[in-house]
Amino acid sequence: MIENPNEVVTKALVRSVRVPGLDKPVALITLDNGFDHKKPNSFGPAGLRSLDEAITAAIEADPAFIAVTGKPYIFCVGADITGMPLLSSREQAVELGELGHRVFARLKNSEIPTFAFVNGAALGGGLEVALHCHYRTVSTGAAALGLPEVAIGLIPGWGGSQLLPNLIGIAGAAQVILQNPLTQKVLRPKQAKEMGVADALFEAADFLEDSLAWAAGVVKGDIAVERPEIDRDMWDGVLWFAKNQLDEKLHGAVPSANKALELLALAKEASFEDGTAAETEALADLIMGDEARASLYAFDLVQRRAKRPVGVPDAKLARKVTKVGIVGAGLMASQLALLFLRRLQVPVVLTDLDQARVDKGVAYVNEQIDKLVGKRRMDAGTAAKLRGLISGSVDRSVFADADFVIEAVFENLELKKQIWAEFEKIVKPEAILATNTSSLSLTEMAADLEHPERVVGFHFFNPVAVLPLLEIIKGEKTDDATVATAFAVGKELKKSSVLVKDAPAFVVNRVLTRFTSEVFKAIDAGTPLDVVNEAFDPMGLPMRPIALLQLVGPAVAYHVGETLHTAFPDRFVDSPNLKKIVDAGLPLLVDDEINAEVVKLLDAGDAPLTADEVRARALAALAEEIRIMLDEGVVAEAQDIDLCMILGAGYPFHLGGITPYLDRSGIAEQVTGKRFLPDGLANVRRA
Repeated sequence: MIENPNEVVTKALVRSVRVPGLDKPVALITLDNGFDHKKPNSFGPAGLRSLDEAITAAIEADPAFIAVTGKPYIFCVGADITGMPLLSSREQAVELGELGHRVFARLKNSEIPTFAFVNGAALGGGLEVALHCHYRTVSTGAAALGLPEVAIGLIPGWGGSQLLPNLIGIAGAAQVILQNPLTQKVLRPKQAKEMGVADALFEAADFLEDSLAWAAGVVKGDIAVERPEIDRDMWDGVLWFAKNQLDEKLHGAVPSANKALELLALAKEASFEDGTAAETEALADLIMGDEARASLYAFDLVQRRAKRPVGVPDAKLARKVTKVGIVGAGLMASQLALLFLRRLQVPVVLTDLDQARVDKGVAYVNEQIDKLVGKRRMDAGTAAKLRGLISGSVDRSVFADADFVIEAVFENLELKKQIWAEFEKIVKPEAILATNTSSLSLTEMAADLEHPERVVGFHFFNPVAVLPLLEIIKGEKTDDATVATAFAVGKELKKSSVLVKDAPAFVVNRVLTRFTSEVFKAIDAGTPLDVVNEAFDPMGLPMRPIALLQLVGPAVAYHVGETLHTAFPDRFVDSPNLKKIVDAGLPLLVDDEINAEVVKLLDAGDAPLTADEVRARALAALAEEIRIMLDEGVVAEAQDIDLCMILGAGYPFHLGGITPYLDRSGIAEQVTGKRFLPDGLANVRRA
């Protein structure tokens, strides 16, 4: 068995507990890696062996029952995936799967009753060890429950694909194993109880005591645990429907989803031993596959690099923000106001051209606060406090004491320059001036200011409350204190921030616009819209090109495209067909189908491409553009571009963002002469 020298070992600690009403003590196994909740429990080889030893000690004590629980706030979040890139052979992957199965099965096969007291987050192998126990209680304070493996290119590999459908039925299992991971959802405690994953739900404050008492009642026969009979008649129909949905969304690009379907089908009739043996084989295949390696790389970016951005000045330079001013009161500005208000809980003031617009923006914020209260996502006291902190005025002197001012007005350079010229005379000298521009030059925007060093880009992605990426742009004269403050604010806003050089369209918009530019080159050449739209299905992108353009808005796409065409006319096309669509104001999709009116509108060229040619040219263009961006120093490394594409554009984990895919397909070397990532970093092979 390969060892992970960096494994943070989760130890299984056994103690004897007396419970009233029982003649014999209880063996309580607590999973604890010795750190607080910020470093969750996980199972690597050493952790699994510790659990194995704890189960042996527990059985030898001949207790009334055996219970497994976790450290405060955390039960266990699954396998230690930091060790997976170290697996260099399929045989090692098989060993890891078999070790987990062997240890967990001891709880399932135990003649002594076994219980899982799920006191906190239980994901992947953490939930699987609970499923092996005969009974489960869940705390109302458990933050997340689920089997998310498919989202990172794997499958529930320690019994989950076989146990869960036979516990709660195939429909619920398909939701937990397939639908939830692919939509980035987890189960909440109440939902877990309603679905039958948990047998009992207890309040967090007295969870352990209540769980012990409940388990004692089960063991004594005072409490009967009833579970509904599993309906096997609907099994095949549910999986047929699930397969159709997967094919429509992923087009076969995610092997883990297809493997999970096969295992769920097997669980209908197979013995547990045969089912788990198939799990081990499937897991080994996936661990050694490109998609899983790319997914693990992407997961590491999101979990580690996003929390420790590269190139950021010392946090000690950051200035304190006690009041925020927002220039503009439209939808984007109002969304920003709500975000700053909720996260910073400092006074936030809006301004616009007239009082009616200001009042509308403030009203939007208050309406959203009311909705949060109605959904029980905010208590009445917090809501009252926030309502007292939001205000608006056409008198811009109210911005005089603001520490952080952000503008969210129309994308026009002269307008933004005019705004900053006016506000520089109002705000205090140390106030930060932030712009939410999506493509304009900060350096030009600040060129005429007395203090250009305090202008910084703060580029959010829509919807502001949902997408986690924040591109923080440093202009030529932006100083370190301004950048440090911007990152400190971004952290308070709970955004993942990436430092970006002041370059046209920054990262996400530049990459996406080069992509859509190639799409419209193909359309202008006469390629039918449906051919272009389906050309990227083999990649399993989150959206087809036409849906992406509709989401962004043709007018916005055209505006950003104009900016980039002006900067790089040889690489970014000024498409006459996109201009016609913008001028016509037509939707690209009607009922998820390409609008026939748009098709009629287009001027078709006489050199149509095949789907393979469209995809090849677009990917070659992306490789070229990303190499140029890295050579220009737009970001520190290729990992930052991948992180931006994952968090800002929803690029899937199985691609690793974009550069691992370009590396392993050979496109990066063909176009640029070298790979984007150092060998072994993403641990992906050239196809």
